[in-house]
Amino acid sequence: MIIDRTKKRAVREAFGKALVELGQQDDRIVVLDADLSSSTQTKLFAKEFPERFFNVGIAEQDLINTAAGLSVTGKIPFAASFAMFATGRAYDQIRNTVCYPNFNVKIIGTHGGVTVGEDGASHQALEDISLMRNIPNMTVIVPADYTETSSAIKYAAKTKGAFYIRIARTSLPDIFEPDYEISTKAKILSEGKDLTVVTNGETLVECIEACEELKKSGINAELIHIPFVKPFDKDSVIASAKKTGLVVTVENHSILGGLGSCVCEALSENCPTKVVRIGVNDVFGTSGKAGELLAYYGLDSKSIVNKIVEIKK
Repeated sequence: MIIDRTKKRAVREAFGKALVELGQQDDRIVVLDADLSSSTQTKLFAKEFPERFFNVGIAEQDLINTAAGLSVTGKIPFAASFAMFATGRAYDQIRNTVCYPNFNVKIIGTHGGVTVGEDGASHQALEDISLMRNIPNMTVIVPADYTETSSAIKYAAKTKGAFYIRIARTSLPDIFEPDYEISTKAKILSEGKDLTVVTNGETLVECIEACEELKKSGINAELIHIPFVKPFDKDSVIASAKKTGLVVTVENHSILGGLGSCVCEALSENCPTKVVRIGVNDVFGTSGKAGELLAYYGLDSKSIVNKIVEIKK
């Protein structure tokens, strides 16, 4: 699979436009934001449906509680903020007000991972997926491009229950066709026998390019994209690990508690396999340009290739 990096689209815009489309189809859709509507792109919904848009101000705990209250009245609320604030500042409300009673609330965390960039460590959510996947009744999705983001939002709208969808700040190349529909099943994007690479989100494009480069060195990697961190498709990972005997996970998140941990948990219980986790190694983020930070934390395609070649020696 060859990716055209010269053509990129903002995944946050996919979120905003999907909300407008859903709002046109169903008047139960309401949107809440914590004073970041220009950044999250919920402003698109606010312009189209001002009577169904609620800016709660810089008050993420109120954001979640208000969304929970609206869900009780039969509304389908989408509550958006930066991933760091949506999950960190409002964790107690998400756990006790949304997930404990299993309310139908969709939480969207934009600006996830180190690629938030110059805003630095205080704004770079590296623990959000870990926090959300550990709460009962929560579904967690990390889409990889414009099309998959739009599909994830629509999937959440029609599926009852609590959702956390993590969206990147960066614009990303298209990977999936326009008619693509997200599902809980993992996507095997390339087959291989030498190792398995598991990823999701904005690192998928880096892994696609890394796998293409590895072929030049005679290393055939099986690439698995897993947008659903929870529920986690362990069967696809186990089947691939049995074939290749080595798994490398790549994620724009801490290596603790995220996608890498999901893979380790699944394999240790069902098919003990060596797993190498590539991600942020239990440190805070730092300020810099998005591309530079991917390279700094070993998440760009070149770094992934170098790491895998080193492992395979």
